[in-house]
Amino acid sequence: MSTTSATLRDTASETGGGVLEARLIGLSREEFARDVWGHAPLHTRGAGDFSDLFSAAAVDELISRRGLRTPFLRVAKDGSTRPESSFTCSAGVGATIADQLDDTAVWRAFAGGATLVLQALQRTWEPITDFVSRLGTELGHPVQANAYVTPPQNRGFDDHYDVHDVFVLQIAGTKRWTVHEPVHPEPLRDQPWTDHRAAVAEAARGEPCLDTVLEPGDVLYLPRGWLHSAEAQGSVSIHLTLGVHNWTRHALAEQLAQAALALLRDDAEMRGSLPLGVPGPDDELAFVRARLVAALAEADPTHLFHRARRSQSRPAPLGPLAQLAAVDNLADDAPVRLREALEARLDDGRLTTRVGWLDIPETDRPSARRILDGDVHRAGDLGLSFVERLLRAGVLVAATT
Repeated sequence: MSTTSATLRDTASETGGGVLEARLIGLSREEFARDVWGHAPLHTRGAGDFSDLFSAAAVDELISRRGLRTPFLRVAKDGSTRPESSFTCSAGVGATIADQLDDTAVWRAFAGGATLVLQALQRTWEPITDFVSRLGTELGHPVQANAYVTPPQNRGFDDHYDVHDVFVLQIAGTKRWTVHEPVHPEPLRDQPWTDHRAAVAEAARGEPCLDTVLEPGDVLYLPRGWLHSAEAQGSVSIHLTLGVHNWTRHALAEQLAQAALALLRDDAEMRGSLPLGVPGPDDELAFVRARLVAALAEADPTHLFHRARRSQSRPAPLGPLAQLAAVDNLADDAPVRLREALEARLDDGRLTTRVGWLDIPETDRPSARRILDGDVHRAGDLGLSFVERLLRAGVLVAATT
């Protein structure tokens, strides 16, 4: 790809088409899907103010006051990650676990030029939890969030590629990014850059296809496999990396194969033993291949896909005391709604979600279909016994009107 094909946009779209269009890309969802997604880097200048998501104060609070444990923090310098024991310690009386962050050790590492990587922020910082949940729903792929905090004139990692797409949101300071074309396009999750270390190093010595400085409010999108490195400039750099854990055709093929093999378990001939003294598989392959092809044509991996998809992310947070209050105060006019990010589906009378499944009686199925719209409903309109059951299951939550 030529240098000019790494698109640079000067203003962010102000559309109301969700967080992708409104906050991350300076073009429409359709343009992004057609021209950028999975194909090319995209640097969007001035995408917006991200202070509502993260800040320097958030970094200090997470490290010094939240009692974080590993692996919620990594510390890296000169291309390598420091051992966890170098920045963790016992938390003291009443919390004697040995892997909570030692804020003094973290400070000393940072002052010595190390990059701090706060991992899985969708689990520890509420504004990012909500943002990541909405983005993952829009993209149809699971998303996680890490923050990289780099001292001036330092970089935490050498040239490498990721096995997932990323959106980089510059929060504070500036960072220079150099991007090179892939040496192994569209890598799977078990194909890390270290498998191609020599090719990555050689490619990184060539002319980059994108060499740019991200300023606060900028966003950089990189498809998986694109080589990159980043170096802080004259001040501390903080950026968020939203990692998009792409579903691939290969993953769907794996699920299709699993579904086909499950069908073949019911085939007595396929369960049969190979002939006594068989020297190898050659004489049996034609028969097995024919049965496998027939099973692949019949197999339906849909339930495996949705089960795997549900397992990749968590539903919206649920407070046990607030939920108990919703049950205790249940009345006809109580507003309720489906808990967000549940990936709820109603198939043949079974309501399947990220928190389990429920068989729904036929009399309650119209109400079950109604709640799938995500809107607020009156408990009395749905049926109090139905609502109480789903509140207790953590499927419905109290809503504000």
